[in-house]
Amino acid sequence: PAAYFPVPVLQNGVKLTIEPPKGLRANILRSFLPMTDHDLSDSSKEVEWRRIQFGLKFFHAIIQERRKFGPLGWNIRYEFNDSDLEASTTITHNMLELDGKIPWDTLLFVIGHINYGGRVTDDKDRICLLAILEQYVTPKILDADYKFSVSGTYRCPANCDTATVEGFREFVSTFPLSEQPEVFGMHENANITFTSQEAEKVLGVVLSIQPREGGGGSGKSPEETVTELCIKQEERLPALLTNENAHPDSFKIMEDTGLMSSLGTCLTQEYGRFNALLARLGKTLKDLQKAIKGTIVMTGELDDMFNAEMNNLVPDIWTKGVGYPSLKPLSSWFEDMILRVEFFRDWIEKGLPISYWISSFYFPQGFNTSVLQGYSRKNMIPVDALSFEFNVEDTDDPQELEEYPEQGIYVHGLFMDGAAWDFQDMVICDQEIGTMYVKFPVINFVPWQNKKPNPEKWPAPLYKTSVRAGTLSTTGHSTNYVLSLEVDTNEPPHYWILKGAALLTMLND
Repeated sequence: PAAYFPVPVLQNGVKLTIEPPKGLRANILRSFLPMTDHDLSDSSKEVEWRRIQFGLKFFHAIIQERRKFGPLGWNIRYEFNDSDLEASTTITHNMLELDGKIPWDTLLFVIGHINYGGRVTDDKDRICLLAILEQYVTPKILDADYKFSVSGTYRCPANCDTATVEGFREFVSTFPLSEQPEVFGMHENANITFTSQEAEKVLGVVLSIQPREGGGGSGKSPEETVTELCIKQEERLPALLTNENAHPDSFKIMEDTGLMSSLGTCLTQEYGRFNALLARLGKTLKDLQKAIKGTIVMTGELDDMFNAEMNNLVPDIWTKGVGYPSLKPLSSWFEDMILRVEFFRDWIEKGLPISYWISSFYFPQGFNTSVLQGYSRKNMIPVDALSFEFNVEDTDDPQELEEYPEQGIYVHGLFMDGAAWDFQDMVICDQEIGTMYVKFPVINFVPWQNKKPNPEKWPAPLYKTSVRAGTLSTTGHSTNYVLSLEVDTNEPPHYWILKGAALLTMLND
């Protein structure tokens, strides 16, 4: 807006927005539309300038098209636009006009951390952005045989040093109409993920607009169906957790400090959260049945709960304030909730488990801190100096474990997204085609003082749900992010970063 332009005209005018075209080829072609032959050769280092320009346009298209893969592409969907590309192109041109060698590291920092990185709020997305950029802002791009993809389909034009803008456009037009995941560094399964997400969106819309009235047949009415569901759920609802029959080790008081053990404190907090959830479930299930009968008013919340029960969705009234993050449908969510409650009931009544089901916790980050705090108190080490060393076991079944680990704790219940595990070589490996998720082996979390990152291992990020995005917390991480587990790999770490590989505490079904 400008002071000299009438505001009413803006308010009453038709607003237009320019959306990035769909598809890698169309995206790159659009970047070349405003260019002239003068722009291509306007540099004292013309050969380098041409190749880097093409690389930047390709990079710009790649990071926009990655969004279609959902959390596999980016944890958060960022709106990169033409101004980012224009600013990066201008800065690159100015850097090339300086005397001396091309400052690759400076270009990486300015483009990756400032121009594009300024939009990125998730730490793992920033790492991914830089891993992508390093493929295009690199001395290798000046080599005639350098390829942007393993197949060799995507590369700079053979006549890049002399081609006109029209020549560049013709070359880009030879790219496939629909790109394969390999150009993004991703597995073929990424396309399955993309199509599944599209189908879920369509089905979600269909469910949201279906009429509540039943057909004219002899089937049950929606009210009868929901009432039956509520009765079944109420019958299966677990009893509240209590410490009356607790095992001596579950809430152990430490002799030297007189305080409850760290894990005991964590258990107290967790079962308190589950009791709040169980109380909410019990009350709302009774209220909905009464509202259907007409004995109490059908409030907006109960009406939403009615629709959710009909569509096999978890009611908002169960998740807001007292629920835990989950993307499961209602039937799976209810089974999962019962299993979680029983895990904590066994912990209370039978003592410390040999292996902890980390997926069952409301706040797994707090559980990890409890383990470190217990080690800190026992060994008189500042808790700030502690982190975890991760030893992956040769089984994914916690029932095969017969005794407690010598150090630390065993953790199970994780899943791999975008990768798999090779039990023969005990390293992370590529997925099988069509297998979207696999169980991750049991891991031994060992507290370690002043641990330094191992550059030969890949720090696999662990998230609570497959959405991966969450609220940015005071730690600088998303609330969905738990921690990163260093795992062995035969590939360089950036290989798995580009694939969008990660660990999850639970699946969506």
